[in-house]
Amino acid sequence: MSRDLDGRVALVTGGSSGIGEGAALALARQGAAVVVHGLDLAQAEDVAGRITAQGGRALAVAGPIDEAKTSQAAVEAAVAEFGRLDVLVTSAGIQRYGDAVSTTEETWDEVFGVNAKGVYLATHAALPHIRRSPGGSVILVASVQGTASQANVVAYTASKGALHAMGRAMAIDEAAYGVRVNTVSPGSVDTPMLRHSAAEWSDGTPEGVERVIANWGTAHALGRVATIDEVGEVIAFLSGPRSSFVTGADIRVDGGLLARIAAALPEKE
Repeated sequence: MSRDLDGRVALVTGGSSGIGEGAALALARQGAAVVVHGLDLAQAEDVAGRITAQGGRALAVAGPIDEAKTSQAAVEAAVAEFGRLDVLVTSAGIQRYGDAVSTTEETWDEVFGVNAKGVYLATHAALPHIRRSPGGSVILVASVQGTASQANVVAYTASKGALHAMGRAMAIDEAAYGVRVNTVSPGSVDTPMLRHSAAEWSDGTPEGVERVIANWGTAHALGRVATIDEVGEVIAFLSGPRSSFVTGADIRVDGGLLARIAAALPEKE
């Protein structure tokens, strides 16, 4: 297996579950020391423990990502423990349902606080250190819904579109320091957040959740939803030297979701 990230240190916000968990494990497999951030310390410690159990190096940190002290403490912990910081992956995110009328101001602020402000705070704290790294990389976990939206998720979609814009802007700004910045836009991924949404749109039973997830999978050309490992491997690739000329890009990991148009051909007579 490739060890492209030997000697590198990565911080993954939202690394305690979902796509962030997949990213943390993939980075560790390629040799990086990983600081696993989560809202819940026990969950972050679980992921970090699995990394160290396989011979890797990892550290768990916790706190609300929409508070500046959380990102600052995570960065300081990374540098204190491992001596440097080379890679930042921002994966912490939340989804709330609602259109522009039903979404309250409090919900809008909550979504943007985590999904957009949280990314700003993490990059604000991490970039001064990443700029010192030869070949530093930042990967913002966005969504296909930053490009095309389903109904009734106005705050979530707007926040992910903001990440696309932030990624482009930071790619331009950080190029002078040799730091690459890209966004990754997954389609549906089998995460706790997806399963929570599926429970809302089903009878809540395990069988009902599986039926909804399988149905959502049919919207993708590959006919299924992604795993966290599949997205994590793309993030790890963007973190390392094999993607050294990729910056300012949005990489879709969507199983062909946005390649398909909704119009269907009529059945042949």
